[in-house]
Amino acid sequence: MTRVLLVDDHAMMREGLSVLLTGAGMEIVGSVGNGHDAVRVASVTLPDVVVMDLSMPEMNGIEATREICMRTPATQVVVLSMHSNREHVYQALNAGATGYVLKDAASAELVKAIRAVCAGRRYVSPAIGALSASSGQRGPLDSLSAREGQVLQLVVEGRTSAEIAQAIHLSKTSVDTYRSRLMKKLGVSDVASLVKLAVQHGLTPPG
Repeated sequence: MTRVLLVDDHAMMREGLSVLLTGAGMEIVGSVGNGHDAVRVASVTLPDVVVMDLSMPEMNGIEATREICMRTPATQVVVLSMHSNREHVYQALNAGATGYVLKDAASAELVKAIRAVCAGRRYVSPAIGALSASSGQRGPLDSLSAREGQVLQLVVEGRTSAEIAQAIHLSKTSVDTYRSRLMKKLGVSDVASLVKLAVQHGLTPPG
């Protein structure tokens, strides 16, 4: 039986997904409303699949996906989002997600996606197209390393260098170096421009 963790900041959405997936023969091992809780519960329950929303408070779905994939690499992440643009899909796949389903898709598509990723295949909603991190038009954020992407996401969330350092276990000096490197790499001169560029290309601010 496939064990699933549900992550969405809307309780009614989680309740509906629970009914849907339980009816499809899956076991719901947890249901949480933000990225921090998702990382914590996934580390304890070790689900086969996490169904992940993107826009959530405290820690968004991109960063939560990255953390879960680093901490519990056997867990697959299927993003369930209203965002259909290429940059959101690329960011999710680059963070480690193996599935991406639109919220307005038929409910059977989510079940199909979960079964696909459990079988070792990537699944992206047909409405988006067969995108992958290594094909098609790439955006400016796709050249970033995993650590650079992690720091950039936290900058977008409004974290200070000290807060970022604590969150990802680096020194404040190292974080400041990453900030400077990101601005140089992306061709901007200040943090406000860095955040604006990141949001335009798919990173999601809190809320």
